[in-house]
Amino acid sequence: MAQQHGIIVLFDVENALRTRSLDGNTYWFDNMKLFGSTGVGTEQLVTIVPGTYFLDGSQATEQVLNWLPSALGSIPPTVPRNYLAEQGRADDRRTLEELASLSSEGGVSEADVKRLQRRVGTRARTSGSARGLTQAKLLDVTGKTTSNPDAYNYPAPVITDITGQAVTEKIIYPAQYGSPDMVYDGWYWAATVDTSRPGVYAYTVHVQLHELVERNDELVWESVDLTCESSLKIISDPKRNGFTGAGLGALPLPPVPAAG
Repeated sequence: MAQQHGIIVLFDVENALRTRSLDGNTYWFDNMKLFGSTGVGTEQLVTIVPGTYFLDGSQATEQVLNWLPSALGSIPPTVPRNYLAEQGRADDRRTLEELASLSSEGGVSEADVKRLQRRVGTRARTSGSARGLTQAKLLDVTGKTTSNPDAYNYPAPVITDITGQAVTEKIIYPAQYGSPDMVYDGWYWAATVDTSRPGVYAYTVHVQLHELVERNDELVWESVDLTCESSLKIISDPKRNGFTGAGLGALPLPPVPAAG
């Protein structure tokens, strides 16, 4: 069975949009530090892909890489998928209750009406180029609805392609896959790795971020496409037993005393 390598890319979306670059705005992590990955937590991650060779020198199974993007300081992707809609409806209910309360107190001033209109009407619609974004209110980083367009939670970054040396030299074969795991909208990027050629290979990740802009008196999410780079290092160590550190084979079980 192929070994699964998880690679998490954490993006500083706000700063990346401001500078229009991912340089210095990415933090890479993987689950292979124990085996020799370097640069974990920085943008210089080198992911170790352990050799998949049996002790006789024959090649074993391929390895698999899985990329998972996330935004720094954003609402965790593990919250329920309807969280945004539920928060918006709850805020509308609070606004209507406040309006009813003001009416029962002897009338509503024009200032009150305008304030409540801003709360009810703060929504961001999708633009023609934005994909997979839902028309809804804005949330801040604490998960509460907000009327401040300068303090909001960014949509999750989206990986759109993986290219570079490792792809052109046919070291990795990346593709987007569907998954029942709805944390990442049911899609993720993965790649099988050809481990028959040890060495260090760079690759480029194409990422789509989303920026909130005002168009025709409306707030619109517009896509911004950027790229960042990482690399993997294929080593030719033989395939070993994870329990004993020795070659593949039967586990060294202690002798079992004879039943009396």
